[in-house]
Amino acid sequence: MNFNVINNSDSKNQTSHLSDSALQDNLSRAALNPKTGFVESMPDLNLSEALISKRHLIHNLNQIRSKIGPSCKIMGIVKANAYGHNVKEVSATLFSNGVRSFGVANINEAIELKQHFIEQQLENEPFEILAFASPLPEQLPFYLMHDIDLTLTNYETYSQAEAVAQAHNSCFNVHLKVDTGMGRLGVSMNDALELARLIERSPYLNLKSIYSHFASSGEDMPFSRQQSQHFKSLTREFEHSEGRKVLKHMANSGAIVSDHDTYYDMVRPGILLYGYTPSSAIKTSLNLKPVMQFQSRVTFIKWVEAGQTISYGRTWEAKKRTRIATISVGYADGYHRALSNNSFVEIHGKGFQQIGNVTMDQIMVSLGEDTSVNVGDVAVLFGWNGPKANELADRIGTIGYELLCSVSPRVKRVILED
Repeated sequence: MNFNVINNSDSKNQTSHLSDSALQDNLSRAALNPKTGFVESMPDLNLSEALISKRHLIHNLNQIRSKIGPSCKIMGIVKANAYGHNVKEVSATLFSNGVRSFGVANINEAIELKQHFIEQQLENEPFEILAFASPLPEQLPFYLMHDIDLTLTNYETYSQAEAVAQAHNSCFNVHLKVDTGMGRLGVSMNDALELARLIERSPYLNLKSIYSHFASSGEDMPFSRQQSQHFKSLTREFEHSEGRKVLKHMANSGAIVSDHDTYYDMVRPGILLYGYTPSSAIKTSLNLKPVMQFQSRVTFIKWVEAGQTISYGRTWEAKKRTRIATISVGYADGYHRALSNNSFVEIHGKGFQQIGNVTMDQIMVSLGEDTSVNVGDVAVLFGWNGPKANELADRIGTIGYELLCSVSPRVKRVILED
């Protein structure tokens, strides 16, 4: 059986041949079903993939540790599938490097992570998982069932949690969330001290920490300092009245790089772990390395003449004879449509302009007169060998978080061990 892969990549009708050794290697792994006659294996080559570097993750963790010092704890933020990076691999790597506190969005993510730790036989070592969402009443028993730390934000949840714990003859581990200015979630400053005291006196609630969240850390420093001062005053008064210390945490990634006074007892790095500051406007002395490289493959190349347009809406027109590459990635993979005509990719270390509207599954780039690019070549969309996520985010008025989290499940995560 002979195979040739034909690529009409230019006016000379160039042909690309799959090597005999590569072909035989693929065929040896393909199993034919004798009943259907169909091959029952998948190709090893992924058209679009997200490379995840464990080495870069560990490097960033160590950079954060060098910044905060040995006495401050770290809660690794791994919500939203670890910002799109693969929560199982990221959390296991953090765990094996000494992190024992993890923050996730909600009880569903918390249970998934807890089950992964059990499967990896890590449950014999102490760790905690905090779900940040304020729980619905019907979710409360699952916190007890799976030993997940509860975010408590109001009197209603306090009463409901007490009743559920009493009914199950159990006790919730509670982190009291205080709204010092974020305006999203948490008990008000006016009610925070009273609620903290009620939790402290309850036999069914164990107050593990008091925490808050910055609205604009690293950018609006006066407002951030005001938030921190409110938090400090509250926790000092609580500790004085109750005669004990309570774990305090407030610093997110922006605060970690901008204000040492906000570290308290534990910090909560998210985007820093993954190699970025919260925005390109926030600078840091930390030597951060992107943990994800989002890349795809060139699948088609052709020459177009002057005046020919590209993609839906005909938003790009060739000014002269130009070589065009089609890359197998689109907005369904997480490459934002807003990047249309406003981004670039790197192939063999060279930058090439993305042209035309981004489509669901494919984008086009202008190669100009460059003939070094071939079908099958890797195009870096963002990562350590290409544009950075924050750089592309700036072009379309968003943040790097969104680009990282948008990389869709159909993009295979490839874990790099070193």
